[in-house]
Amino acid sequence: NAVLQLSANGVQNAETRTQQLGDRLEARLEALAQTNERQLGDMRRLVDEQLTATLEKRLGQSFQQVSSQLEQVHRGLGEMQALASGVGDLKKVLQGVKTRGIWGEIQLGALLRDILTPSQYLENTPVVPDSQERVEFAVRLPGRDGEGLLLPIDSKFPLDVFQRLIDASEQADRAAIDRAGAELQRAVLEQAKKIGEKYVKPPYTTDFAVMFLPVESLYAEALRRPGLADDARERHRVVIAGPSTLAALLNSLSLGFRTLSIEQRTGEVWQLLGTLRGEFGRFGETLERMRQRLDQATGELDTAAARSRAITRKLDELDRYE
Repeated sequence: NAVLQLSANGVQNAETRTQQLGDRLEARLEALAQTNERQLGDMRRLVDEQLTATLEKRLGQSFQQVSSQLEQVHRGLGEMQALASGVGDLKKVLQGVKTRGIWGEIQLGALLRDILTPSQYLENTPVVPDSQERVEFAVRLPGRDGEGLLLPIDSKFPLDVFQRLIDASEQADRAAIDRAGAELQRAVLEQAKKIGEKYVKPPYTTDFAVMFLPVESLYAEALRRPGLADDARERHRVVIAGPSTLAALLNSLSLGFRTLSIEQRTGEVWQLLGTLRGEFGRFGETLERMRQRLDQATGELDTAAARSRAITRKLDELDRYE
């Protein structure tokens, strides 16, 4: 019985300890769970706050960028509208043939002023003396035997025909494109014929003239037309040029003018050197005559000195007689 009692007490003590251990463990687990829950809550709040702040910051930046871009787009639309209005006004201005001619002439004059000196070209000048036909501009070129030549340059701008070709191309109307292209070719060749007949007048001018097309796209279209540039050059003695091509031609002429000026100045220098050589030769002759005269004067001085010494000796002899 005593053993059973001890065993029962041991079991009871073990159960009590186990119960106490379980209670303490449960309490610790509960405390740990609460701590973890609290820490997780703090972490969630911190993450939420950071995410919210980051999201608000990025959203604010995004909205600011979008607003700035929308403002730029709005401003660009305003500029495009102003540009479209300006283009429309320009089209209205250029509808008149005379106005287009003046605009092309202004652009041509600006190119000449930028590249050449005022003495190297003429404006609104007759190509033949006392002629009524006046070309817009003519470059003054040196000719043979000192006679100058004129290179006539006249601007043409067949905008109406070119605009019809552009409209047909935008509509992808092949038949209209062909008609407008043929019409443009006829218009350019007709102007080339007039320029050749009016302004190509050797020996007063070069044997060709230049037709200036003030728009690069128009010049490119003229070159694209089969045989157009060749016909203008061979049949009418007219070279077609756009802004870039004419600028290159004028730059080449300007370089030629500078080279010719250097050659002329070189000739002047050689002429001056020849003159100086002759003057120096005459100066040498003068020096030689002066040397001869000095030699003669030196000889006369030597003779006078010898006579002076002889007279002195005679006087000395007279002194002895006394």
